[in-house]
Amino acid sequence: MSRIGKAIITIPAGVTITENNGVVTVKGAKGELSQELTAGITLEQKDGELNVNRPSDSKQHKALHGLYRALIANMIVGVSEGFEKKLELVGVGYRASHSGQKLELALGFSHGIVLELPSEVKVDTLTEKGKNPIITLTSHDKQLLGMVTAKIRSFRKPEPYKGKGVRFVGENVRRKAGKSA
Repeated sequence: MSRIGKAIITIPAGVTITENNGVVTVKGAKGELSQELTAGITLEQKDGELNVNRPSDSKQHKALHGLYRALIANMIVGVSEGFEKKLELVGVGYRASHSGQKLELALGFSHGIVLELPSEVKVDTLTEKGKNPIITLTSHDKQLLGMVTAKIRSFRKPEPYKGKGVRFVGENVRRKAGKSA
């Protein structure tokens, strides 16, 4: 029994959902997203609410029921409100700057890292004296935003001894004790 799949999604004002040939398209103020539905999953829309239905109670259909309900709910939130992730660069000499859709990072390597961001992701960098640089990424696509933040984080993951690296704002890094003399 998929409890997530059974939950009803409320559709905010200004968001339209269309389904044709197994492809769900969600349009809103921030943009447009589409997702292909498989395994006979159907949508039922009435009175500003959306219900996701599955054809049978097989294990595969139960799993996909909850998955597609969550994906569609994230699409609705994305096109109406959008998503935001903040990354913090912890380390001496770590810097971030942006120009258009290019993010330039200095993470302690002998060379700088230049990352070309997709057009759906908006970037902003904040550098204040005495504080760690912060990269703010916003998008209407949660999956794409997660992939971009994971790529940036993979350049220099937080290490456990000094805590240096790229981390999410507010993330707790487990610290290890160094060698005791």
